[in-house]
Parts: sequence; structure tokens; C-alpha cells
Amino acid sequence: MTLPEKFADTQRFLVGVELVSTRGTVVETRAAKSVDFAEALSANDDIDWVSITDNAGGNPQLAPAALGDLIRAAGREVVVHLSCKDFNRNGLESEAWHLSTLGLHNLLALSGDYSGKGVHGGAKPVFDIDAVGLLTLLAQMNSGMDVTRPGAKQLTRLGATQFYSGCVVTNFKRHENEVIPQLLKLEKKLECGAQWIVNQIGYDSRKIHELILWLRQRGWGHVPLVGNVYVLNPGVAKLFRSQKIPGVVVSDELAEICAAHADSPDRGKAFFLELAAKQLAIYRGLGYRGGYLGGVHRIADVERVLEIERGFGPDDWRTFAREIRYSRPGEFFCYAEDATTGLADAAVPNPSLTAPGERTRNVTYSYRFSKFVHGLMFEPDRGLWNVGKKLTAQAADPRQGPGWMRLMEHAGKAAMFGCKDCGDCSLPDMEFLCPESACAKNQRNGPCGGTRDGLCEVDDFECVWSRAYDRAKFAGRAEQLLDHAPVLQDQHLRGTSSWANTWHGRDHLAHPITVPTAQTPIPVTDRET
Repeated sequence: MTLPEKFADTQRFLVGVELVSTRGTVVETRAAKSVDFAEALSANDDIDWVSITDNAGGNPQLAPAALGDLIRAAGREVVVHLSCKDFNRNGLESEAWHLSTLGLHNLLALSGDYSGKGVHGGAKPVFDIDAVGLLTLLAQMNSGMDVTRPGAKQLTRLGATQFYSGCVVTNFKRHENEVIPQLLKLEKKLECGAQWIVNQIGYDSRKIHELILWLRQRGWGHVPLVGNVYVLNPGVAKLFRSQKIPGVVVSDELAEICAAHADSPDRGKAFFLELAAKQLAIYRGLGYRGGYLGGVHRIADVERVLEIERGFGPDDWRTFAREIRYSRPGEFFCYAEDATTGLADAAVPNPSLTAPGERTRNVTYSYRFSKFVHGLMFEPDRGLWNVGKKLTAQAADPRQGPGWMRLMEHAGKAAMFGCKDCGDCSLPDMEFLCPESACAKNQRNGPCGGTRDGLCEVDDFECVWSRAYDRAKFAGRAEQLLDHAPVLQDQHLRGTSSWANTWHGRDHLAHPITVPTAQTPIPVTDRET
């Protein structure tokens, strides 16, 4: 059975296992363990799919297709991770054609970690598009990509691909202005073609419950949701606690428990395998469609986790859910706690979600001034719109506009926003914050998952999307934060006047992207639990 067919059987709880690629070719000695593990996973009928990473941690490794082809040939379903950190949109399209040619149709679309160290130093990250843009691209390929040349008399379409695209989300965040943008971006990913979901690593059953509640109450309960189970050890727990792995959190309480097991004869291995099995049971009990097992490198450990989980009683997961509650002090939750279960109370959403936004330090005078100026200059056929359009059209170079105006634009936006002169401005999309100067990954369709307590994973400044959320909530439009997406920035406009491009319909604002066969939420009449 294919992976879509397996997910279509709603009575099954699926199991996927993550295989981390290695550096070098498959014939390297160091790759032997990965190849052996891949072969063992392929031979195990309890494993529904094998998921292969793409330069995990931003480090150079063997392309996942190399190992994926071996596993697929052995008859096991494969999920290939495809991230935006190392390819621009053309490279991603080329790689997608390559994967389709190999018969590797199951993809996990990711923005990706910031690039790590490579040959002779750090690599330059790409991030031409993000996960939303990648899912949009894959959806277009699935519908038969339109490659008609300008001026052609006949429509030209390529053959449709059969990608089964998944996405990742994390709600294991500390602040409201981190959690809600993550959930809104998840919905945008679904609208742009994601057909299944994996959550990020986390160890809080209440947050795990909140994620599936959110999806059900927002009309996305039909989309397969897979729970991430990462097998810890004392060293990994210490690393996760330090937040050096983007988006992954281990609380102080859990880290201390893990450290205490370091002195046991097996260094806590039995405890950690049982903890993983308990998490699988919780996901099964809460109605997730499968578990995604990571942090294991031996087939014996995979089999042991599955064996332990099979030995639990049908309601044991409820006890485990009360036990595995490793949140952090002051952490934001979307729902009140159910005192009986220790999980989320579906009937009692956090009042903050509907409360008016406060004037935080992110709601600046500059923000309000920018909104005023934008309304004055860039509302079609209102204010100064027609004047600006006429002046730029009459300039020697209409793409730049009059010299005095171009100088005013560049100096003003550089001073206020750190403008990088991209020519395809997203300031109005992002509550007048610049994605190029204020985001290390140039994320224009919502936040990546790598923030650390609200701070960027790369630089220690507040995430641009947390700031944007505060502003949008203050303006009463938090729910509409990502209404502009998907946005795929036009790099050919770089170095030209974004004012002129807006007035003359050359930027993304004038060319909204329609995603073919986009998913829509199913209306929900009663609150689901």
C-alpha cells in the first residue's frame, strides 16, 4: 500500500521511523550503519514508512534520494525531506522532478534549519522561498505545471506529478505571539497543498492535545496528524535543554530527570525507550493517525519501543498523559486545563485569544505612521496613488521612477525598516516589518519553527513574526495575519523601486497566487474534543 492509502484507512495507527543521512557515499565505511539500518527498517513489517532527513542541522550530508531509492526498491514506503535552505525555487523544482522520476512521491516540505558549517567555513543559506512557497510549487506540479511562454498561442502544461506532501508544525512555544502564528501558518500550509502533518519534538501532553483540538475546531480534523516521538538520552536531553537545536525544547524538569538516569547501569536506556512507548500510546489515544519515531539508530531499539507500546492497556495512555507534562513556567496554552485529565479543555479557550490586543513595545509610533503613509500612497485610485503612478511612468527609467523620489524611498525605508532594496516589498503584508532585514531566513509567509523563547534561532532579536502578531492583534486583525500568503518574492525586481512596482502592478501584490486544488477547512458545527 502507498502512504496515502495507509492514511486513508482511518482504523490504522501508522509508524514512521526517521533515518538521518550521513556524509559521503553509500560505499563509505561511515555510511555502513545508516545503510544497514535502512535495510533493517525496510524488512520490518511494523514500519509503515521510513523518513529521510535533508542536511539535518544545516550540515552537508548524502542527499536523501540516494538512501530513499534503496528503501523504495526494497518495497517500503519512503518520505523524503525537502527543505529550502540549500536550493532556490529552480533548484527545488529540479530536485522535485528528480524525486518524481525515482518514484519518491512522499515529501515532507520544510523551510529548514539555518545553514551550518561546510567546506572551508559556513555556508550561505538560500531561503529563496519557504515551506509555504514550496508546498505551492508542489501543488502546481501535481496539477500539471503551466509552462506557457509569454505570447504563445497555445497553452503548454507538463505532466502532473503525484506528490503526497506533508508539513511540520510546532506549538511547543512559550509565548502567545509564537504559538498562534505557528498555528496560523500550519493552516496556510494546508491551504497551499499539505496533505498530512507531523508535529515537532515535544514532551508535553497538554500541548499535544491542544494541537489536535485546534485542527478539529478549525475544520482541519480530517487531515492526518502524526506525533513526533524522539527517543532521548542524557546527552541529547542536555543538548535540547540548551536550545541549540532550533525549535526543540526540553524543560528543566525533564532535563534533570534525564540527567539522573545517566548514572544508571544502562544510562537510562530502558527508561527512555519506555518514555517513547508511552508517547506513542498518548498519540494513539488522542486520535493522532500515527507516530514518527526519531533518535533511534538500531532496529532492536525500534522493535523494543513498539513491543512496550503493544503491552499497554487501552486506557493506560490517560495515566501517561498526566505523567508526561513537561511544560515551562509561564508557557502559553490555547485552552484551559481539564482538571480531570490534565489535558486541554476543548470548551474553554484561552480568553487572551479573543481579548483586544495590548499596546506592547512592538506597537510603535513608527508602525502607526507607516500605516497612515501606506493608506495615503498605496491604496489604488485613492490619495497619492495616481500621482505616484504618473510620475514614475514619465521617468527616464519607469522601474526606478524620478531620481528624487527614488532617493527619498531608499533613504526613508532604509532608516525606518533597514530596507535591502528587494523591489518586491512585503512591509504591508507583515505589519510594516521587513523580512529581509529583520528575519535571517526571509520568511514572508509566517514564522519558521526555530525560535527560542521568542528570539530568532540565528540572532538574538525578537522574531519578526512575533512582533507582527502583536501589531496585528492590537489592530484587531490577528486572525488575518497571514491572509496575504502565499507570497513568492520576485527576485528580478531587486534593485528597482518597490513604490513604482506597486503602482504599476509589477510586484506580488498585483499577482496573487492561486493554489490549484487547495484544501479548505470543513465547517464545524459543534465543538470537537
